This record gives sequence, structure tokens and C-alpha cells, in this order.
Amino acid sequence: MAAAEGDGCEHYRRGCLLLAPCCGKLYACRLCHDGAEEHRLDRFRVAEVQCTRCRLLQKAQQRCEGCDNLFGEYYCGICHLFDCDKKQYHCPGCGICRIGPKEDFFHCSKCSLCLSLSLREKHKCIENVSRQDCPICLEDIHTSRVGAHVLPCGHLLHRTCYEDMLKEGYRCPLCMHSALDMTRYWRQLDDEVAHTPMPTEYQNMMVEGGVGTYIFLYLNPGNCSITTTQPIQTKKGLETKMHNSCYSFHEAMRANRRLQVPNIVSLNLHSFSGGGQQKEHLS
Repeated sequence: MAAAEGDGCEHYRRGCLLLAPCCGKLYACRLCHDGAEEHRLDRFRVAEVQCTRCRLLQKAQQRCEGCDNLFGEYYCGICHLFDCDKKQYHCPGCGICRIGPKEDFFHCSKCSLCLSLSLREKHKCIENVSRQDCPICLEDIHTSRVGAHVLPCGHLLHRTCYEDMLKEGYRCPLCMHSALDMTRYWRQLDDEVAHTPMPTEYQNMMVEGGVGTYIFLYLNPGNCSITTTQPIQTKKGLETKMHNSCYSFHEAMRANRRLQVPNIVSLNLHSFSGGGQQKEHLS
């Protein structure tokens, strides 16, 4: 017989209580234990459980040896995880159980994390990135029950932290690269540049520096745009041809980095640079 509707806790459905080896107390799960105690329960050291039906204390196993109560439709003898069937599987690479189905995920040995098949060969690997805490909430990512979001730069955030971050900005808090695909945005800016002329008084103006040619920028206070005469990159090198157009603030920065112009005069600009969703499958 499966665990009754009222068995378990807010985290898991199960028909037993775990005997914590650290303090000798009974808890429905490790999360309930960690929330009540000032220390953490080591899931791998759990050796005994108590049946919630007949109260028999016994070794950790899937069924009660006294009343045959099923402690969990899913049971892992390594993690001692009991729960209803969520297509869970134990990943040897991660060292813990994940919510499946298993065939929808692959383990990236470099990132040390199970990822959706949609990210295979489409994400940037960072050594043991899942073993780092989330840079927003500073909580563990690897064992968290909240899914991880893989940014284009390869860094990880909790999915909920990623959603909160987008309300305030869109750059990775670690490397400051864009957390979104900016291709479409840059295309719109290119179209805007092509159709917006530079004010006549600033056309064809260049500033020669000691180490190379500089771009002349003009800040328009009315719409926060920047006007620039942009050297054109050709096969022969950086020539002094003029591209008379009106740049948005970010487009001017992007052009400056792409063309590797030595400097920008008149303004102190900060660099700007333009993911993959990881399903929640942590047990």
C-alpha cells in the first residue's frame, strides 16, 4: 500500500520519518531537519527510518518490515530519498538524485551537473560551475531543489533568482556579460543607425591621437543618443572613411569594441556585451 495522503511533509510524500544520525531526532525529511536545527543532516549517513503507520523503527528500506507500508514509490538506497514517482533517477556524476525522466537529461562532467538535452553542445562549460553558490542569493546550486538556469557565459543562477534579476537588469552578476540573446536588439540598432543622420556640424570630424585614430562622439541630451564618425574596417586595415550616423549609447560602445579603436574621446564609457533554461529536476 502506498503512503497515505497525509504522510510526508511540504517537501516530499513518504510513509516514514528519517532518524537523523547527527542528533537522533525523527524528521520527515532532511529539509525539515535543516530548517529546525542549527546543523545539516547528511542524507548519505541515514541508516534507520520509522514507519508512520505502525511506528516501527527499522533499517532504511522501501517497505516497512512490520506492516508492509510502502514508504515511497521512489526510493534511493544511496541518498535515502523516499518520494512519490517523479521519474527520479540517481546520477553517479552528480552524486545525488535528480527528477527525470532520465532520458531527457545528460551529465556534463566538466560543469558537474545534469543538464537538459537541449543544452548538449550548446552551453559554455565552466569547471565545476554547479559547485559554486548562486551569485544572487549565495545559496547552494548543486543540491538545491530549485532548478538552475544556464547563462550564455556559462555561469549558473537559480531559476527564480534569474527571473528576479531580469526585473532589474540583464547582465551576469559575475562576468557582466548579457544574460540574454542580444542579436535581435543589435540588428534593430543597426537599422536605426543606418536611417539616422549625424548633425551637419559634426559630420566628417576626426581626432588624431598619438597611438591611433579616435572616434568623435556627440552626446544628445534630448534622447541620450551618441553621434559618431566611425572608421570603417577593411581588408587593408582601419581606413579613415566616414560613417555619418547617430548611434544609441550601447551601439556606440559595441562599435568601439568591435573595431578595436584605441580610445573614445569626450565620454567615459563602460563596456557592454550582449541562455539556456535548465528545468527544475533536483530532488
